[in-house]
Amino acid sequence: MKLNIMTFNLRNSRADDGAHAWPFRVKRVAETIRAYEPHIFGIQEGYLDMLEELQPLLSDYAWLGEGRDGGTEGEYCAIFYRKQEMEIVEQGQFWLSETPERKGSMGWDGACPRICTWAHFRLVREPGREIFVFNTHLDHVGQQAREQGALLIRQAMQRQAAGRPAVLMGDFNAAPDNSAVRFWSGEAEIGGERASMTDAYSALEGPPGRTYHDFRGGVDGEPIDYIFASEELKVTEVRVDRRTVDGGFPSDHYPVVAGIAID
Repeated sequence: MKLNIMTFNLRNSRADDGAHAWPFRVKRVAETIRAYEPHIFGIQEGYLDMLEELQPLLSDYAWLGEGRDGGTEGEYCAIFYRKQEMEIVEQGQFWLSETPERKGSMGWDGACPRICTWAHFRLVREPGREIFVFNTHLDHVGQQAREQGALLIRQAMQRQAAGRPAVLMGDFNAAPDNSAVRFWSGEAEIGGERASMTDAYSALEGPPGRTYHDFRGGVDGEPIDYIFASEELKVTEVRVDRRTVDGGFPSDHYPVVAGIAID
């Protein structure tokens, strides 16, 4: 069976974006998501009001997660899932800091609280099949925070998934040559550890190009948004969606969509 997985930084609704402000973009975001009908998608930079406005436009989906400042406060790394196809077995969230269970905690040289939201899903129509999904947004300033955050996520994946199919997605705020990205495919070591996941971009024949575009569009540059799949899964295809919708971009990031084969 193939699952469509998407990661999408929505650009937060608190920014002074003029014609690109969230109220002008919410329908574009929903239309973009509906075009791919992902089984699961993770968002970054979504405040609660954004999620509540998006939800009615995506009636086939439910979502999980909490704000990075705790409860309903701050930006979410929410995970949306198709209600008729995915059943939650368990879920959780932790902070990328030296005190990962303390809500709102900041870690290392990070500029703000960072989180990872995760869920264990059972495929409703495929008895016995399951997948773990981790969605994060690494720090935009601190390299140590990015690296230590990645290591913390890796350790959580080892505890929770324990050799079962798993996907990591999110905005890593780092180019492919950064150790916080190379770590996931085993090309770099952090804290004496290496992960062994497949970068979805490996399914492309050429370079992926930029994924953050600041509402300017374009291809030239490097990605900072990623999807990684565990060894139990196979990435069959991947796409960076650079289309405009109704004359404008849905976000200042392009969404990334991957086809993931699960046996």
